[in-house]
Order: sequence, then structure tokens, then C-alpha cells
Amino acid sequence: MRVILSGGGTGGHIYPALALAEVIKQHEPDAEFLYVGSERGVEANIVPKTGMAFKQLAVQGFSRSLSLHNIKTVQLFLKAVKVSKKIIKEFKPDVVIGTGGYVAGAVVYAAQRMNIPTVIHEQNSVAGVTNKFLARGATKIGVAFEVAKQQFPSEKVVLVGNPRAQQVAQLKSTFSWQTIGLRDDKATVLIFGGSQGAPAINLAVIDAIPEFNERSYQVVIVTGPKRYDNVLDLLRERNIEAADNIRILPYIDNMPNVLKQTDAIVSRAGATSIAEITALGIPSILIPSLHVTGDHQTKNAQSLVDVGAAININESDLNGQSLIAAVDTLLLDENVSDKMAAQATKVGMPDAGERLYQLILQAMANKKD
Repeated sequence: MRVILSGGGTGGHIYPALALAEVIKQHEPDAEFLYVGSERGVEANIVPKTGMAFKQLAVQGFSRSLSLHNIKTVQLFLKAVKVSKKIIKEFKPDVVIGTGGYVAGAVVYAAQRMNIPTVIHEQNSVAGVTNKFLARGATKIGVAFEVAKQQFPSEKVVLVGNPRAQQVAQLKSTFSWQTIGLRDDKATVLIFGGSQGAPAINLAVIDAIPEFNERSYQVVIVTGPKRYDNVLDLLRERNIEAADNIRILPYIDNMPNVLKQTDAIVSRAGATSIAEITALGIPSILIPSLHVTGDHQTKNAQSLVDVGAAININESDLNGQSLIAAVDTLLLDENVSDKMAAQATKVGMPDAGERLYQLILQAMANKKD
């Protein structure tokens, strides 16, 4: 099998594609892959480290206002489609898979014009602009949330979950909290605002530390590398000291390993985070970001809240007291945490990569027919 993967801009588009590649390799060890990403996206740093062949296209997103920027966007898109057709002719893929981002729009559209089977994957509860554009010409469509199915042609769309979930569920973790001076026999909450950190979450944590100091559970706070010094400065200004049950870190580079040892998590409600949380059955407190397209994080979070798998705190209601109350609910009442963990596991799809692989085979079979 020869596969072109394309997705870019954020890790939420890239990691599902790489996780899917692992599943395909398990079934077809001789499979060959080419990843096509954007020049500006983080995929240029992530994909080459896997050893996968990688090519880049120049693309950019649309501005919401009428401007010369959008004229250039269209010009870049048309050029990217032309280059994509050349890449496709040279690589000769059996299928082209898009996981979101503007670069996937050019690559998958080019494949559709060349009558090559295409599969798109939507990680969020609200479909992205690129996948909406590609849906009509796609052979098959996989989604991670049931609510997303109604946004695509019913005859093409299948609920498959997020391949990242399968990758995390199968991971063998050897992580110990002792590596950062904590204990493995104590309940631990991980507070994580994303790879860059979240100022609103950091400020709430600072307010909550005096009470966290008095709790029996452990608290691990990940500020984001660019916000770490600021958090420490604010703690000093307010004469707040963290007790021995608290650790403040700038970043964690082995997050899936750490998650396997985590009893509860406070995080944003991005697609990758939710895939990991549900695959591992972790009780969660979700604080959706307000600065995302279509407010999709709020809808992502609500899908877990509706089935009792998470607690949601709107950013406007987030402060030290609301954070403490939510964490106490999870870690001081085993009945609540156990029920929430069970519901999270039910929502999770630890075989998501396998489901998407089967959908790809169906797309290829349609072409052969």
C-alpha cells in the first residue's frame, strides 16, 4: 500500500495522521508513506523525526474580512494544488488521507481531481473549513464525535474515533512520579493548559495553590515553557509558596506516559486531549478555549459532560475557588471519580486507528469497483 498523508498547522491534525500510519504499518509492514505538510506548520518539526518522507507546500488560511490577503490565499491554494498533482503523479498513492489544515485541502482536492480514493478525518465536534470543503469529493469520511456525523454526507461518514486514542491506549508506560519528587501511592491531578500553556488556567492555579497546599492529593502544574517564569514571579510577588505535594513544571515531553499515571486531569478540550483522556478513562475537568474556530472546544467538552465523563468550567467562571472545588470533587470522592472514569472509558475508542484503517480499505475497494 502506498499512502499520502496530509494535515498541518497544529498537533491536533498531525498526531492522528502519524498514529494512523502506525496502525497501517502493523497490518502492512511494506506500506510506504509520504507526508505532505505546510511550510509554516509545526509538522516540519514533528514529521521528519519519525523518518517518514516529507514534502512541503506554501499555503495560508483565509482572513474573515475582505482583503488582499484572501486573494493571495486563493493564488497559493491553486499553486499548491498544481504542485500536489505533480507529487501524486510521482508517488502514485493508492489512497490520499487528509486530517485537516489548509495544506490537506490542496493535497486531497488534487487527488480527488485525479480520481484517486480519498479519506478525510475530522477530529472535532465541529467540522473544520477544510474538511467541509473536501467532503463532497471524499470517498469516505471518518469522525471522532457522533455529533459531527450530521455535518457530512450520511452515505460517506462513519464514527471511528481518533487514532491518537489507540496509540496512547497501547503505550506501555514506565513513568514514576518519584522522578519529580512525588509519590506513586498518592492520588495526583495534572493541570495542563496545552503545549504553550494557558494564562487563564495558570492564574487560577496561582490563586488555588494556598488551598492545594492543604490537600492530601498531589498537584502537578504545567505552565507552558514561555509562561513558567511569569508564574514563578507572580508566586513570589504574592508570597505564595508551594508545599511538598505540588510541583510546577514548564513542560512535559512524555505526556502519554505521564497520563497513564494520572488520576485526574485539568485541561483544554482539544481533540487530541479528549482522545487521550477517554482512551485511558481519566476523570477530567475541561476548560474550553474561547479562541478556536466555531467554539468547537466547548462542544467537544459538552460531549463528555453530557454522559457524565467530565466536569466543564467556562473560562469566564474559572478562578482559584472554582478550580479547587472541581478537583476536590474528583479526588476526594471516589464514587464520583470512579463513575466518571467508567463513563470516559465508554466514550473512548481505543481501537480508533483500526476503525479508520478499515474505512480506508473500503475507500480503496470502492475505487476498484
